[in-house]
Amino acid sequence: MNSFVANRDLKLHTHNQTDISALITILNYFHPLHEDAEEHLKKIIQPVSFKKGKLLLKAGELCDYVYFIKKGVARGFIKDGNKDITTWITAENEMVTSISSLDCREPNEENMQAVETCEMFAITYNDLEKLYILFPEFNIVTRKLLQKYYKDAEGRAFISRLTNAEKKYRHFLKHHSGLANRVPLKYIASFLGITLETLSRVRKKISSRSF
Repeated sequence: MNSFVANRDLKLHTHNQTDISALITILNYFHPLHEDAEEHLKKIIQPVSFKKGKLLLKAGELCDYVYFIKKGVARGFIKDGNKDITTWITAENEMVTSISSLDCREPNEENMQAVETCEMFAITYNDLEKLYILFPEFNIVTRKLLQKYYKDAEGRAFISRLTNAEKKYRHFLKHHSGLANRVPLKYIASFLGITLETLSRVRKKISSRSF
C-alpha cells in the first residue's frame, strides 16, 4: 500500500475530527511518554477507517503502516487455492501490521481485512523510524508492544498444536471471549484449523453443558 489515497475504500480523517487520547493512554500504559512525544504523535498519526470486508493490505504488497484499532475487528488470512485460511483475529486496542514486511522491507505474505467496519490510527514506517531517534522512550514502548505481539503469536502456535477441537475452541474463548459472537464462525473455524461443522458441534456441546 503506497498511499492512503490509492485505496478507494479507506477514509482519511483530518486531525481535528479525531481524538487520539485513547491511543496515547495505551502507549503510556507500556511506558510513560514525554509530553513532547505525545504532541509529536498527535501531529503524525493518521486516523483512518476501512469498510467491512475491505483489505488493509494485500498479499504481495509492502507494508508501510502500523495500525492501532480504535473500533472494529480485523483478521489476517492467506489463500490456499480457492480456500481462505485465517491466520489471526484481533479487535479494539490492538496493533495490526506485518512485522516482517515492515521491518525487513519485503512483500507481505498475508492479506489483512476488516471483519467489521474499522476505525484505526495509522503511523507510517518512516514516521516510526523518526520517532525512535527523536524520542528514545518510544523504543521501550515499541519493544513492549512487540513482546505482546510475540506472545499472541505464541498463543496461535499453541492452538495449532492442539488436536482436540473442543480444547482449541475453549482456548479461543479463554483468550478471545469477546470475539466469539462478533466474528463469522467460518473465520473462527479456519483460525482453529477445524471444519465449520465441527465448530458448530463443539459450540452446541459447550452451550448444553452451561445449563
